[in-house]
Amino acid sequence: MHDSLTAAELAALVQRVFAPTTDDRRLGVMIDLPDDRVPDDAAWAARRRIAADWVAMLEGQSDAVGYRTQLLLYPNVHTNNGDLPDRCWLYTGGALPQHADHLDPSGACPMAEIFDTTPMLMALTRFSSTAPLKVAARAHPMRAATMPGFRAEMIPALRVDYTEVNRRVNLLKDLLDRATGADLVFHHSGGEDRLHLDLRHRTGHASGGLLPQRGVAGNLPSGEAYIVPYEGEREGDPSRSAGVLPVQFGTEVVRYEIAGNRAVRVLSQGVAADREAELLAKEPAYANLAELGLGVLAAFGVQAVGEVLLDEKLGLHLAFGRSEHFGGQVGPSAFSSPDAVIHIDRVYVKETQPDVVPVVVDLTFADEPPLALMREGQFVERF
Repeated sequence: MHDSLTAAELAALVQRVFAPTTDDRRLGVMIDLPDDRVPDDAAWAARRRIAADWVAMLEGQSDAVGYRTQLLLYPNVHTNNGDLPDRCWLYTGGALPQHADHLDPSGACPMAEIFDTTPMLMALTRFSSTAPLKVAARAHPMRAATMPGFRAEMIPALRVDYTEVNRRVNLLKDLLDRATGADLVFHHSGGEDRLHLDLRHRTGHASGGLLPQRGVAGNLPSGEAYIVPYEGEREGDPSRSAGVLPVQFGTEVVRYEIAGNRAVRVLSQGVAADREAELLAKEPAYANLAELGLGVLAAFGVQAVGEVLLDEKLGLHLAFGRSEHFGGQVGPSAFSSPDAVIHIDRVYVKETQPDVVPVVVDLTFADEPPLALMREGQFVERF
């Protein structure tokens, strides 16, 4: 039987994450709905039930917690971190819609209105809404905890000491702020690959699961520091990110040649390699190296569950695609269509890529000696 939060634990979670004030009178819990293009599955349906249960538990103690809780629905956007629809639906009772076609057009309200009137949002969605909610939070008086792919197995990660998590991710952020580069060495079934990431002209971000101030959005569960590698947008100063990045798909290791912070070709052969090469050719913005992330939750005994939301918080991860929501240069307009917009993480822990091991992760600095940060996928020092 899967774990679940009690009503008291859920109220405490919202209190810890958002630190509601007397001005925070509304919490919205967002879900996306299946359609004919992306059909339902058991995990998605279970996630929607969790969201509905959480709304009922919080609304049942609205006088005690000091805010009302609403369930908000929208059609899924078919891709991770694609822009959200212009409209949203407020669930008012009865049978919970299970398909986007079941949403009554006359009951829609502008998504911008939700952002303006709902200072706290939790998004338990099939497709990640982190990027668009980060962008929206800069323009609207709200903040959002994004939970794409959330499953009941992740609940233990909601109970860890987030004061300590915040301390550790802020230490890593400070290192990323000072670093000018990262040097990585990967061992895999085909040999060894090396990659340099250019971290000049960038600052890091700390995501520790606490969102007390409006204007921000971040994952929950959380526990990472991350940075966008320099993408070469300064005239006369190209990105120095270069090398080879291996990524395991099933039993196949795909090797991407990186130059100027982009995957310029696929070096390996195989079914997955051919598919990735076709995607790079079709969607050049996908080739952008969009994130270097460093997760810390493994030190708290948290285990991988097969969902990026949690697994990336356990160690090293790198991402392709959209980066402007993290301070980079590649946004939705760089893709061929709204459905093609993506920010996708590749997570280097044994449960997700058992045959690819990041044996070395070093940070380099302008005026300091290099720092040995990780060895064999583990932090050298305890962060």
